[in-house]
Amino acid sequence: MQLSAPVAALALLGALSACSSGSKAASGGAVYTTIDANNPITAGAPMNPFNASGAAFLGYNTMHLGFNKKNALDPNDFFPGLAKSWTTSDTALTLELQPNAKWSDGSPVTVDDIKTSMAIALTQGNAASGTALLSQGLDVAAVKSTGPHTVEIDQVAGAHNLSFTRLVLGQIIVPTKVYGSLLPADIWDTIAASQSQDPAKADAAKAAVDAINAAGQKISAFAPKTDISAGPFVLTRVNPGSAVLDKNKYFYDAAKIAPKQVVVRHYTGNEQIWGYMTNGELDSAPYTAIPSNVLTQIQHAGYQRVDSVSYVDAAIAFNETVAPYDNKAVRQALAHVIDRQAVTKVGEPVGGTASPATTGLIQSAAKQLLTPEQFGALDPYAHDLAKATSLLEGAGFKKSGDHWLLPDGKPWTITLQTVNGFSDWIAASTVIANELSSFGIPTKPAITADFATYQKEMAAGKYPVGWWLTALGPDPSAAYQRLYGSSDGYTAVGAKVTHASGKDSGNWVNTPTSYTVNGTALDPGALTAKLSTVATADQKPIVQQLAAATNQELPMIQIWDYTNVQFTSGKRFTNFPKQGQDALLVNPPGVWMMQGYVQAK
Repeated sequence: MQLSAPVAALALLGALSACSSGSKAASGGAVYTTIDANNPITAGAPMNPFNASGAAFLGYNTMHLGFNKKNALDPNDFFPGLAKSWTTSDTALTLELQPNAKWSDGSPVTVDDIKTSMAIALTQGNAASGTALLSQGLDVAAVKSTGPHTVEIDQVAGAHNLSFTRLVLGQIIVPTKVYGSLLPADIWDTIAASQSQDPAKADAAKAAVDAINAAGQKISAFAPKTDISAGPFVLTRVNPGSAVLDKNKYFYDAAKIAPKQVVVRHYTGNEQIWGYMTNGELDSAPYTAIPSNVLTQIQHAGYQRVDSVSYVDAAIAFNETVAPYDNKAVRQALAHVIDRQAVTKVGEPVGGTASPATTGLIQSAAKQLLTPEQFGALDPYAHDLAKATSLLEGAGFKKSGDHWLLPDGKPWTITLQTVNGFSDWIAASTVIANELSSFGIPTKPAITADFATYQKEMAAGKYPVGWWLTALGPDPSAAYQRLYGSSDGYTAVGAKVTHASGKDSGNWVNTPTSYTVNGTALDPGALTAKLSTVATADQKPIVQQLAAATNQELPMIQIWDYTNVQFTSGKRFTNFPKQGQDALLVNPPGVWMMQGYVQAK
């Protein structure tokens, strides 16, 4: 699986029609060729970063106010982007924009562009569930100019969202001249109405959310005629097999950007990415699931392996509205049947470490946030068929010959859903299917055509059992949102938390709203929402409750923690980030270039 973002690593459909990795751009200078982990390139897709398949490349032609360093001790630690610096208060974030920031047409980046972009961000929520991005914690109430290059961004009253800085800095910034007309003239009044917590205005708030989502759908479908970029590159053409981006001469730090052109290749499977590297065709490659023999070939081709931390875990997820997965004993029994070490050895031999226990966090984060006693008390759900048998029999399951029957006497079979292009998940699914089938639960892997479809059908509750990415830290709030956030029907606006279930709610996990853990009842969604309002130093008690609850209830079974294994080639460029520079390595190469890295030979 391709893991710089929660999407599959895929490979090239067509040959590069612009130029090869070793060629020179038309304007002179070296061409940088790579793969974008977030974007396999869809022929005919609009040059729109808000379109699910849009031709937009973060760190190249798509810019944020800042770029996340993924600092586990400070989730608001960012590299500067279009914001040169910032200060925070309890209720607002004040930004100083890069004074020389310009769009690729030469016009300046303005405070109005930031205001438009924040409004658009609030439209890019889950339209299917009737909630805007407010539900994901952005909590922007207003954007105000406080000087020629300064802007104040206010939080929703009473929100006290300690992730506010991180969320604002991570939003996509676009020009008002291109996107402003797509927003209703009264968009900020509508946003204010949607944020109301007055029960008497609930209908008006719902109508406002509907209007925001309608605007979001219009924006995501928009197809600009040309790319206007504030990043170091501007998209000039998209071919079936590649996207070509030329250097933006108006970029505020253009002197630091060595390549005259970037070519981003399309991909549809890990295997072709391996082929590109074994042929020496890429200057860098993001994380791609790789078997051990292919790793050897890539290194023989002259690539340097560079490892960094990855706050991501591969897990098997359940839809608890579907029997028998609504039964905790069943989920626990399945965890005892699955041999995580054996599965990881096949699925992720290069970039995976078998999860020691399901907590909702990667192992290193769990060890930081739990006491040694708490970590030691976790149930590892070791490979133990006798324990699995005992749990199932206690839940009313019986065996007929070699096969388990459901409590109602019907045969029990499992379809384990995965995604085309996720070579690690596909390989691991075969191992898990064999283990479960041998235990007496006939299991077959099934493959969805692409990740976009997988996400849509997962959200619609189509898959009772399927692979999912969890532990998306380093912020534990983000990690637990993956389990007990919008996918579990929880919506938080400021301090108010609501829960939804049923058709079109977006809730496909469907955990109970109350767990009893160590004799104490707790609401996992409410606790997760509270994490974003608690200082990092004070989060441990909440995390410890959520980790214990997740380990007990197993809404998902964590299979392995990822390592962010990337590759760089010194054939055409030099001065790449090195192992240990995790803050850089979690970002795309365009961000490396902004920091003065990647120089042509």
